[in-house]
Amino acid sequence: MNEMEQIILIGHGSPRKEANNIEVIGNLLHNTIHPGCDKQCVRVSYLQFGEPDIAETIRICSESGSKRIILHPFFLSSGMHVTKDIPEMVDQARLQYPGIEFIYSDPLGLHEDLVKIVIDRIRSATFKVPEDIEKRSFEIIGDEEDLSGIPPEQQPVVTRVIHATADFEFKNTLVFHPEAIAQGIAALRAGKDILTDVEMVRTGINKKLLSSLGGKVICNLPEKSSTTVLPPGITRSEIGIEKALKENNTIGIVAIGNAPTALLKTIELLNNSSQGPLVVGVPVGFVKALESKSLLATQSFPFITNLSRKGGSPVAAAIINALLKMATENK
Repeated sequence: MNEMEQIILIGHGSPRKEANNIEVIGNLLHNTIHPGCDKQCVRVSYLQFGEPDIAETIRICSESGSKRIILHPFFLSSGMHVTKDIPEMVDQARLQYPGIEFIYSDPLGLHEDLVKIVIDRIRSATFKVPEDIEKRSFEIIGDEEDLSGIPPEQQPVVTRVIHATADFEFKNTLVFHPEAIAQGIAALRAGKDILTDVEMVRTGINKKLLSSLGGKVICNLPEKSSTTVLPPGITRSEIGIEKALKENNTIGIVAIGNAPTALLKTIELLNNSSQGPLVVGVPVGFVKALESKSLLATQSFPFITNLSRKGGSPVAAAIINALLKMATENK
């Protein structure tokens, strides 16, 4: 497409305003055929009930300098609207704007890809219970990505992280200490607690499973207030992690998903010891995140990390939840 050409996606329209939502399809179409474009090469309109209507959208395209307008009826079949009503509007537009070329496409109609969509919708309808949805999601991951090269004990962790992020790149960037899985499961079964750097990680952990094993989640993040004065260069997460590790001997896993400084402080405190808690360190970001994870990957104590800028609280929680599943299912 060039900047003199625009597409109009035409929906039927509904008296229910929330049903007039083909803008989403329009955005997806635009991003697919013209990635990175900041111009409105694809516009949407409605035959009735919704705004803008077809005539108004054509007028907007003409005023923006369009020399070719492609109109696509976002309809399933070639009924009266598709074969008569819309073509008549297009013919009127040709008379009103003789300098513009109008192209009218076929509707969605009978296309083999629609069968795939129907199959997908039927499959989705059979997974109404959260457990069934999760199971199907894991099946899809297995169908789309070969995880056979990953050690069997690590596969549940990798799969759950991909499930939480919809990002298959984690298959190649997650790094495990040889004893990480065994120590994590042992700590959970022993009723050890989990220390997190931020509340978001704590919230994402399955506390029902954890409590069934006798453990709890600790987030020792100091309260933020106008009267709190932090030492120069020290973060609240860093202070919380250090205080908890020094004062609590029941911590079996440290899960860090947000603060690289908290991960660096954890590494400093454990000081290359072969003992101590399992460290799940997956902070996200551009500053110190990858550096802190790269340092973690060289330690002698058990760890799970990922060597990329990606990560975050959902990843940390997903790793812990995978360990919890293994600790309870295989007990």
